[in-house]
Amino acid sequence: MKTQKSAIHQRSMKVLGLFILLSIAVSLFLYSIYNTITHHRYLPSQTIKQLDQASRGRIISADNYTLSSSQKNYRAVVRGESIAPNMQEVFIRLFSIYSGISQAELSAKLNTPEGRRIRGNIVLSDAINSRKAMQLRSLAYQLRRLGVFRWIENQRGTKILYGLDIVENGENRCYPLGEVMSPILGYVNDRKGTRLHKSLGKKGIERSYEKYLQPKRDGYTKGKRDVVGALIHDNHYIKVPRIDGLDVHLSIPLALQRRIELILDRICAKLSADEIIVGVMESGTGRVLSLASSERFDPSKITTEDIAALNPKFSEYLYEAGSVLKPITLAVALEQGVVTPDTWFDTHKGRLKIGKRYTITDDHKFKALRARDIIVHSSNVGISKIAWRLTGEQFRDGLLRFGITKPSGLDLSLDVAGKLKPLYKLNHKLHRANTAYGYGMLVTFAQLFKAYSAFNNDGVAVTPHLVDYLADGAGHQYQLTNRLADINATSPKSAQQIHQILIEVVKKGTGKGADYAGLEIGGKTGTAHIASRGGYSEEYHSSFFGFANDSQGNRYTIGVLVIKPRGGYNYFASKSAVPTFRAIVDALVELEYLHPSEEPAVEEGEER
Repeated sequence: MKTQKSAIHQRSMKVLGLFILLSIAVSLFLYSIYNTITHHRYLPSQTIKQLDQASRGRIISADNYTLSSSQKNYRAVVRGESIAPNMQEVFIRLFSIYSGISQAELSAKLNTPEGRRIRGNIVLSDAINSRKAMQLRSLAYQLRRLGVFRWIENQRGTKILYGLDIVENGENRCYPLGEVMSPILGYVNDRKGTRLHKSLGKKGIERSYEKYLQPKRDGYTKGKRDVVGALIHDNHYIKVPRIDGLDVHLSIPLALQRRIELILDRICAKLSADEIIVGVMESGTGRVLSLASSERFDPSKITTEDIAALNPKFSEYLYEAGSVLKPITLAVALEQGVVTPDTWFDTHKGRLKIGKRYTITDDHKFKALRARDIIVHSSNVGISKIAWRLTGEQFRDGLLRFGITKPSGLDLSLDVAGKLKPLYKLNHKLHRANTAYGYGMLVTFAQLFKAYSAFNNDGVAVTPHLVDYLADGAGHQYQLTNRLADINATSPKSAQQIHQILIEVVKKGTGKGADYAGLEIGGKTGTAHIASRGGYSEEYHSSFFGFANDSQGNRYTIGVLVIKPRGGYNYFASKSAVPTFRAIVDALVELEYLHPSEEPAVEEGEER
């Protein structure tokens, strides 16, 4: 009986022990489930999001050449310890072939100088273009298949397979033609405060059209990932397209612009000038066909030597106009009815004293000249007497109507206003006189460029513009209005009278070198001392503003400014600005923007 009871007790204890063990096991199992449910698990993300960065718009010439564009920039990153030790040489060799980076450089990135392998994320390259990025992504897939990468365990005990990552790093602004058209294209800097490299326009078109050029929205793709990190294209896949910045289409053809730039380079070297700038625009529309300078730079490789060229002088550089202001002075007087083109003036043989200390002088010593001949022979004495027939207020208001001292509306990043003497000074004969021939006042090239268009456009001074239209990626075009409206500078009658006088300047006056058989050429020379330290130096601005028209209706306003020509008599506009003007007309004829008419043959013994 005792034996039986002992056996029963032993079985009971075994059952109880088994029950306790089962209870403990179930409790541990339930605790594990509870812990799994209630605690964050450090597992690799099951989804992936790939950024598609929107690009800055392009700048494109009128003949469809890309002058400025953005290229995506990529970064190649690998985790050092993820490369299998026996496969590092294979990785280095293949990555070198695909990337163009030397094996020695890659080895130095992956290993310490002592030869130990570097752990953690390693940036192999920070400047990979789109083509190489595509090739390296293909390489990354092949490297996984070859077993170059191994699973590694992180600090939390999770095993992860890292590979070669090619990720967007931003954009680079590219100027494929280097220095061509650089003063008006401008340049960019990196936009601050952004994780990726993005461009911000600083000068020229890049700056003035910044709000249109800048990218509108980045795109992305998002969805589940497979075991090696590739995006799965299933019903969870999302794609949001990017919206790039608008393309800016210029009115300037590259072929004409480059031809003129090379002309300026040649003439600038011959004259030993600091700089020559030139503008050509359609007189009736303000559409600029060329705005060129001999001072250029490569926007993608700016050096300290380029600093002086970074600010385009077309609408930023202020200077005294000199004699090119004389036709505008006469136009104001004609409009007020105080003179006619044939009104005679005593010009005192080119020397007129005002007060005790100031004398107005001319290069040519005419006793008397008609108003038209005062312009033809560029008489300071004569134009002073014309200005004296105006009140200070009439003179000032007339100049303002031509846009003098007002922004021109040229669509560059900066368009300065200029300066005229105050009215109380213009009421005095001395100040009115020297302003009449372009001294004691400040203008920009763009202001005179605009003002002279009135003499070839029935009195309407058109606003010069460099951009024809904007376009998006779908080809939709958007027209913009000019910053400033065209201005009615003078009446058609006065404009036509000055037009004919400017033709006479070229036929028999200071602009003879600009004449071209079969074309209607007119213009006015200007040679002005450069102000320095409260006086005037022996350095000059030489200029010639005018027009060139043909019988087929092509009508162009052309301006030339030569800054500090040197050597002999090169400072005279007739020796510097006028030959430059003529070379520009030659280019317009050669490229068929102008079509000279054939002149009738001259019979023997007949005067021409």
